[in-house]
Amino acid sequence: MVAAAAERLRGQANLTPVATSRTLGHLVNASVFCKCENFQRTGSFKFRGAYNALSQHNDAAGGVLAFSSGNHAQALALAGKLLNVPVTIVMPQNAPAIKRAATEGYGATVIPYNPSETVREALAQKLSEERQLPIIPPYDHPHIMAGQGTSALEILEQCPDLDVIITPVGGGGLLSGTAVVAKDHNPNIQVIGAEPEQANDAALSFRSGTLQTLHNPDTIADGARTPHLGRYTFPVIRELTDDIVTVSETAIIHAMHFLWARMKLIIEPTGALGIAALLSGAYRATGARIGVILSGGNTDLQTAHQLFNRLKQARSTARS
Repeated sequence: MVAAAAERLRGQANLTPVATSRTLGHLVNASVFCKCENFQRTGSFKFRGAYNALSQHNDAAGGVLAFSSGNHAQALALAGKLLNVPVTIVMPQNAPAIKRAATEGYGATVIPYNPSETVREALAQKLSEERQLPIIPPYDHPHIMAGQGTSALEILEQCPDLDVIITPVGGGGLLSGTAVVAKDHNPNIQVIGAEPEQANDAALSFRSGTLQTLHNPDTIADGARTPHLGRYTFPVIRELTDDIVTVSETAIIHAMHFLWARMKLIIEPTGALGIAALLSGAYRATGARIGVILSGGNTDLQTAHQLFNRLKQARSTARS
């Protein structure tokens, strides 16, 4: 399925570059190869899955519906524009303004909701029934998972001898697609998910073997605010992923700052989760060749400035 998805995406998705840093390698005592999905269309890996899924949706002529905090929304909006399919998005009121603006800029209709009062899946289902619009979920669908897996397919073509691949994990579309590709490429590759401590449902699920739910987790990594893994993604992750590690909010900001300041890469908090796992020591693989998927770069300068000031204050407090 991933190879077929790659063919569908040929000429539509960008072949994103791999970036390296000697400083990063020195800090974590490993060779690190960063797959820069911030350079993907719509600024994140999500375009891969959205286009792959929408291009195969036989009943989408009248439009489709999705729920997303931003990256899936933008991706599906652009896919809809390219495929001439109207798109409606259920989006939380606290989603980053840059993501909502981009989603509407691609022509989608946004329906905001209060996440403290409304469960997005329930609202989407209600609207789907009322408007007769099929739902394309942000992660829990085989076509979404296959599309996301093309990012791993590319990095393994660019860096075929990796020992480890680390990806962020929210609902698990990227991690599950990556795990399928990586284990097919080499069963000995370690596949690691990185998740915020404050939104650790995937780690809890992975360790317990039972799907765990966290409603409206409070984390700066908005792409990881999903309540739980999906019915498709969870069994794949449970079977093929080697571990899921968690990182603090401070570690996420530190990694984001490193990527901006030292590697000149504009990466959003969710996209920095894998680097946060390495820099914080949540995951260690001394001497290994590690691929890290930087999942996206959709954040605005004001938010980044606020986060970096927060990091500066935390460092100042620690020194005093």
